[in-house]
Amino acid sequence: MAKPVTLVVFVLPSSLRHWVSGETEVKVFAVGADHETPPTLGSALDTLRRTHPRLEERLRDDYGRIRRHINMIICGENARGLGSLDCALPPAAEVYVLPALA
Repeated sequence: MAKPVTLVVFVLPSSLRHWVSGETEVKVFAVGADHETPPTLGSALDTLRRTHPRLEERLRDDYGRIRRHINMIICGENARGLGSLDCALPPAAEVYVLPALA
C-alpha cells in the first residue's frame, strides 16, 4: 500500500522571501512514514530541505527543531501546540511562517 502524500504550501513573510527568489509561497509534498501515518510538519520540512536548503536552515536549528524565533501556524494554531514537527498535516495544508515577536 502507498504512503499518504499531501501538498503543503509554506506562506512566507517578506524577511524570508530572499531565500526563494522573492516568492511568497513555496509548495512541497509531505510523505507519511508508512501507509498508516499521515504526513507531518517534519516530513514537509525534510522535503523543503531538499528543494530549498537555504530557506529550511533558517526555519530549523542545528538539532532539527523549529527555531525559537519562528512560529509556524497550521489551521489557525501554532505548530508547537500541535506536536511541533510531529504535527499531522491535513490535505492541502497551508503553513504560515511567522517571525516571533519579541
